[in-house]
Amino acid sequence: MDEKMTSGEIAKKAGVSQKAVRLYDEKGLLKPTDYSEGNYRLYDKEALQILEKIVALKQIGFSLEEIRDNLVAGDAEDIEAALRMQLKVMEEKRYRIEMVIDAINRTLARREKLDWDDVADIVKNVSIDQEADRRHWQAINHAVPGEDWYVKVFNSLNIKADEKILDLGCGYSKLWRSNWERIPEGTKISAYDIHGSWADDFAEYLEQNRVGLPKGVNIDLEFSDLEEDATWDKIGSKKKYSMIIAHYLKDELKDYEALIARIPEIMTDDGFFSINGPALCSWDIFFKDALAEEGIVTPFIDCAITEQQRESDAFKALLEKYFNKIRTVILTSSFRYCDADELLSKMKDDYSGQEKFFAKYQDRIRDCFEKMIASNNGELIIDTEGAFYHCGK
Repeated sequence: MDEKMTSGEIAKKAGVSQKAVRLYDEKGLLKPTDYSEGNYRLYDKEALQILEKIVALKQIGFSLEEIRDNLVAGDAEDIEAALRMQLKVMEEKRYRIEMVIDAINRTLARREKLDWDDVADIVKNVSIDQEADRRHWQAINHAVPGEDWYVKVFNSLNIKADEKILDLGCGYSKLWRSNWERIPEGTKISAYDIHGSWADDFAEYLEQNRVGLPKGVNIDLEFSDLEEDATWDKIGSKKKYSMIIAHYLKDELKDYEALIARIPEIMTDDGFFSINGPALCSWDIFFKDALAEEGIVTPFIDCAITEQQRESDAFKALLEKYFNKIRTVILTSSFRYCDADELLSKMKDDYSGQEKFFAKYQDRIRDCFEKMIASNNGELIIDTEGAFYHCGK
């Protein structure tokens, strides 16, 4: 006869508490093998193996409900699929945790004496940069090999030797980092941003890599608030710039038009101002068309597209108030998806307020994406567009 263990004994062997054993019983995960004469729960070696499995799966992030529904009695194929899905979840959690750790470290390093207003401002600015970085991280994971968005942006600027450039809101400066050795000789770059953004990281990178810049290239980084007059007094005291760049600033400034209005005053007559602006989101169009084929109506995407068109028209009208020459530059980028779940995760992320919609349709949406991927030889390529405006006097 197999040796029987009490709840206390099996808990001790598995390294958990008796309370945990009782909880797993209540959740239907671990049932007693037998009961003693005093009606105490008894367990055998097979029950111990199940308990050790529960403990192991819980350690790697599975919920008790997931363990109960899918894993304890699941076959090898089910377990492999569940583990692969859990791996994706944990990798995303790790990324977010690393971002939070970095934000806290940067906050502590930036102030000798902190107060809550400083912390609130820093966290706000860091959050904006982290969101941009998160999107960039996702883009890198799915970008078609050989494509670099910031190389394309750099090429579109057509920078000449000895150019004098003003980079407003430089941030992490992927524009320069991704093209470090390609910056034309003699280029002078004045970059502006605030402490509490990824520009702090760029300051360190700049000092460590300045010697690798081409001949005569110089990059100066100023920490100054673009919404303060003192910053513009400093900018205006220097000679005018042949190129002014203000990419990805729209959501960070309280008065976006105030910045645009200042540009003609500090730009040479033959110079130009490069700014990205709102445009119809290629992802919205892709998701709308894909689901329409399945008969799934997406009114929230229709609303988003309508709003994007309104914002795009308003933005162009704003630029026309201050510039006589406006050239629209459309840059394309391609993304590759081989997994329907990853594409579904991307869609959920883009429409984070639509939980009820996904609760109702996510299985159909996943099937839709699986069919699209299968019909394209296991690899779905999605082309997206970004709009930049090159403005002159």
